[in-house]
Amino acid sequence: MIRTGGPADADTMLAFLDEAVAWMVERGQSDQWGSEPWSAQPKRVARVRAMAESGLLWIAEVDGAPAGALVLGDPPEEIPPVDEPEVYIRFLITSRRLAGRGIGSDLLDFARAHTRALGIGLLRVDCWAGGGGRLVEYYVRNGFTPSAMFAVGDWPGQVLEQRVD
Repeated sequence: MIRTGGPADADTMLAFLDEAVAWMVERGQSDQWGSEPWSAQPKRVARVRAMAESGLLWIAEVDGAPAGALVLGDPPEEIPPVDEPEVYIRFLITSRRLAGRGIGSDLLDFARAHTRALGIGLLRVDCWAGGGGRLVEYYVRNGFTPSAMFAVGDWPGQVLEQRVD
């Protein structure tokens, strides 16, 4: 089930992020988000709380418990613009405890359906392009096509897009 999220879900989002950071650090992969939990970084906590308060948050649940989060909206300023209306995936994360259960794919299906329901034909997302491109490959497996590269400092990013009309 996917439900509308809100400010009360910020701590859940932070817990998902902390799980992900710990999982990546265990594997020697701290390049994407560093090694410090998001919940210990005031700027990142404020960013997550703003997303939770945006009115654009959806929460996936499994057996009544939060399992993933999705925020849709406008692209960040560092993302190359397009000449048509779009829906942009600003945030997508799932609980590492439930990895492999298709929760991320379910949230992407929801994003596609939401975009179509708005009468918009383009869905875009960006992700970290480092780490051998594994995250980029995840989005490609889910029907997205790489479209533009960008960087924030030394953090490499990949924009991907999908037609949904």
